[in-house]
Amino acid sequence: MIDFDSKIPFENRENDILTVGELVIDMVYEEQVTLSQPCTYKQFFGGSAANVAINSKQLGIRAMVAAAVGKDNLGDYLLNYLAKACLDTSFIQRVDESTSMVILNKSQGTPTPIFYRMADYQLNYTQTLAQTVARSNVLHVSCWPISMEPARNTVEKMITLAKENHVLISFDPNFHSLIWNPKESKAESLAYIKTMIQKVDIIKPSEDDAERIFGKGKPERQIEKFLQLGARLVIMTLGKDGVIASNGSELLRFPTLATEVVNTTGAGDAFWSGFYAGIIKGYTIQDSITFGGMASAYKLKSISTVADLPKLERLMELYHIKHGEVIA
Repeated sequence: MIDFDSKIPFENRENDILTVGELVIDMVYEEQVTLSQPCTYKQFFGGSAANVAINSKQLGIRAMVAAAVGKDNLGDYLLNYLAKACLDTSFIQRVDESTSMVILNKSQGTPTPIFYRMADYQLNYTQTLAQTVARSNVLHVSCWPISMEPARNTVEKMITLAKENHVLISFDPNFHSLIWNPKESKAESLAYIKTMIQKVDIIKPSEDDAERIFGKGKPERQIEKFLQLGARLVIMTLGKDGVIASNGSELLRFPTLATEVVNTTGAGDAFWSGFYAGIIKGYTIQDSITFGGMASAYKLKSISTVADLPKLERLMELYHIKHGEVIA
């Protein structure tokens, strides 16, 4: 169990957070229409794990991302974007398959994605990756790499190493049946995800994530299911209804800080980043959850999947927040 009023005592390591997962092209329809209608779209940098790394660095902590892209122009675009964001690209593997892509409709609710997966799950385990895990304070994993081999095997080895080195492990259960290995049934996929939950410390599902994994249910009951599977802290984002979180002993509610919603894509990634910036900078878990909501609210005002976040301290000023509390 992780107490809400506690601070996580991180060791003095070279890196704060290593994210592992998807690095993709997001093609976002500019009008709010269904994907069956003709429409213009715009190319964006995308991928949840990559977004978390960039947003975390913007907020003022050290971050790296491990992913795979193709040896093509789209892969070049993604690497150049990371370089401009001042992220180390040493852990981005170039593979022969085409760079993966997601087509999304601009949405004020949950966007409707179409997935084209090729390069992203070709992430291989290397000694360099192993060394970086041991030198990081947090290992953040999304659902994408565990859905297919060889990336699944890579993540499993990284988690084992993280546990051996007392690295905090976080899991984004952004499950979608369309990204999963077609050779596995949905039941097999969900069973594997549940074994993953047993291995992690912190999990942040959205309400939609929880429904895809457990079926429909009240948020409080969904959180109980995650805790029963072994997670030490569950943070569930509920859109306009804010956030609820539980450590198995206490359940807290946090109101939304959003005042404007332009595009919801990437809001969950911004939340992760705000939360990580808080715990790394020595704030309590409760304060850090508030910071997550703050970063998410800022992102919701942007059409881009990766918002240009200011440093955490400046963001706190913009939202009139001190020590996690909104100042009247």
